[in-house]
Amino acid sequence: MKRLFILITLSLFLVACGDPVVPRPRGYFRIELPEPQYVSYDSIGEPYAFEINSLSYVAPDHDANSEPHWINIVYPSINCKVHVTYRPINGNEEEVLEDSRKLVYKHTVKADAIGESYYEDADRQVYGTLYHIKGNAATPLQFSLTDSVRNMFRGSLYFYCRPNSDSLSPVIKYVEDDVVHIIETFQWRTSNSKQK
Repeated sequence: MKRLFILITLSLFLVACGDPVVPRPRGYFRIELPEPQYVSYDSIGEPYAFEINSLSYVAPDHDANSEPHWINIVYPSINCKVHVTYRPINGNEEEVLEDSRKLVYKHTVKADAIGESYYEDADRQVYGTLYHIKGNAATPLQFSLTDSVRNMFRGSLYFYCRPNSDSLSPVIKYVEDDVVHIIETFQWRTSNSKQK
């Protein structure tokens, strides 16, 4: 009995010897997203038109504070939405643009960095800024578009989960590509937008 005990103990010792146990970093599931296919969003009565990913759909914003022409571009399969607001500009362009910037820079508390990309298409009168908010901010992506005369269109990406930029980065990049497509296909539909 004593020999059996010694033999088992030695066997366990030999099996246990090897590479030391090293804690592994926490991993995330691989997210496979389909190739985007775009469809036109040109609703009657809206002062704008653009193309959206067919993975998403447009829903009116029914929030108590919502105003006319506010919508949500909802991505049900990836659990997020782009909340869109629209404001007419009546000689207060600087104030409207500054309000938009303030909403972005409220996230400096949680953001590691905020990058800006600029867009301009004089033929379609679309001028905009795309904000990349790095870190665990509630809205990792925001953008604003204007015709610099009468209209302001603004969007913010929200997830229906706790923000974690590491695990959400493939989805953020996917939606960012869609937002860039929205900007590139954006058109004003208002009759009061002046031509330059």
